[in-house]
Amino acid sequence: MKRILSQCIKELAQFRRDRLTVALALILPLGMLLIYGFAIRLEIKNIPLGVQDFDRSPLSRAYMERLYATNQFIPIPLRDSSMSEVMARGIAKAVVVIPPDFSREIKSHHPVSVQVLVDGTDVNNARVIENSIRGVTNFFLRDRHLQPIQQRVTAQVRLWFNPGRKEALYIIPGIYGVIFWVFPSMLAAIAMVREKEQGTIVQVYASNLKAGEWLLGKALAYLLVGLGETLVVMLAGSLVFGIRPIAEPTPLMVGTLTFLAAAVSFGLLVGVRASNQNAAVQGTAIAGFLTAFLLSGFIYPLKNIPFPLSLVSNVIPARYYIVLTRDAFVRGTGWMGVWYVPLVIGLIGLVLFWLAYGSIRKMQLPD
Repeated sequence: MKRILSQCIKELAQFRRDRLTVALALILPLGMLLIYGFAIRLEIKNIPLGVQDFDRSPLSRAYMERLYATNQFIPIPLRDSSMSEVMARGIAKAVVVIPPDFSREIKSHHPVSVQVLVDGTDVNNARVIENSIRGVTNFFLRDRHLQPIQQRVTAQVRLWFNPGRKEALYIIPGIYGVIFWVFPSMLAAIAMVREKEQGTIVQVYASNLKAGEWLLGKALAYLLVGLGETLVVMLAGSLVFGIRPIAEPTPLMVGTLTFLAAAVSFGLLVGVRASNQNAAVQGTAIAGFLTAFLLSGFIYPLKNIPFPLSLVSNVIPARYYIVLTRDAFVRGTGWMGVWYVPLVIGLIGLVLFWLAYGSIRKMQLPD
């Protein structure tokens, strides 16, 4: 144990002397939190919408005003441009065409067709626009008492956990899983490769310091660095975005500690395999960041991941940690809902550390 602590203290001293590494550990995670926290928006807003009103009646104008009253659409003038032109040039994402007989047909209790053209370049946004216009139309009919048959079933919808539909409550807990996986692993990988580039690893091979003790010392050092990153990033998330735990904090604390240990173990494995710092950074970026970003459920639902990539997502620790953070900051079920998360992450972390230990043990000279 004394050797492990000595190795840990030595590693922390080297880390503190390298200002570039300290910046990598603290400034970049904060920058990533702010960029993703403010840049990623899953709900489209300020959609440019053009309306061609050929009826020009009070009823058609009321319908047009109702479309813009949602604060989701912004008006696009169509006086000097045709529908096809504004759609082709991307000026408008949707165009609503009100026919000349709109008011007369409605007052005669006849169905009337309103043409809606939607830019389907972005499928998700097109679906949002379509549903929004349908919803506004239905509300307009109910408000004007124009529905021919009264609805016998009315759904009373109530949003749980995030009634205000704040996107930060979805994005920020998810980005925690990406940040806490990428940067501790990258720091550990760079530290491991630096020993190779400077030649100091030869002294370790020739010494009586065992491979497990050496790895544990490094792992403990960068686990402490990762805990410092966690405190800084979560404090910034609380101050800037107002994201705070809403449940008993011990699942988050235990899960975060386990997740950081797994991230450091992954970094040690990459560092053992890599030959230089560029390879270590690329390894943690490709195998770490891309998988944590795309295969963890951070943005895209796990059910949408096609086979066989869906199998890979089962061994991505960030997948389970994001479940934990979203429960701690949004849902609040506590241990009852996330008891399995630290166990799965801990098992994956042990496998990663065992692989790193096996690789470094083969290179060490026999006693």
